[in-house]
Amino acid sequence: MVLMRLADVQLAFPSILLAILIAAVLGPGVANVIITLSITRWVTFARVARASTLTAKEREFVMAARAIGAGTFRLLSRHIVPFAIAPLLVVATVEVGLAILAEASLSFLGLGTPPERPSWGLIIANGRNYLDTGWWISTMPGLALSLVVLSIGLFGDRVRDYLDPRTSRR
Repeated sequence: MVLMRLADVQLAFPSILLAILIAAVLGPGVANVIITLSITRWVTFARVARASTLTAKEREFVMAARAIGAGTFRLLSRHIVPFAIAPLLVVATVEVGLAILAEASLSFLGLGTPPERPSWGLIIANGRNYLDTGWWISTMPGLALSLVVLSIGLFGDRVRDYLDPRTSRR
């Protein structure tokens, strides 16, 4: 319950603003970007895992396993975790795209990876001074970033369709 209340407090703030705040405190760097994105993105995983676990706990197959004497470890490993994995995989594919966008945003603002590391955000930021003469310097990395995030989102949609027993055709 404490973690969920902490998650509620964190959800009250826009994640990109929280990421900017944390990145500004930690400074630029690859490790700091990873820490920043981890701090701002854990909430979604925690809420989906909790909801899936609570849903699985009330399913008949879990109650039947509990009735025949299955222990906590067996219930978790054989029934609840496999039930919760599918929604977490779908959330993970969506969050990968959002994390890529967040990293590019932080790098664009100068709070992400250092200048010697390649980043779409840095490339776009470096090309903004040449938009009138060399528009492609910023536009092409921006299009590539958009296509990658869109592709990851579509992949997540396909994973969700595949893992949903009501719509999948295995």
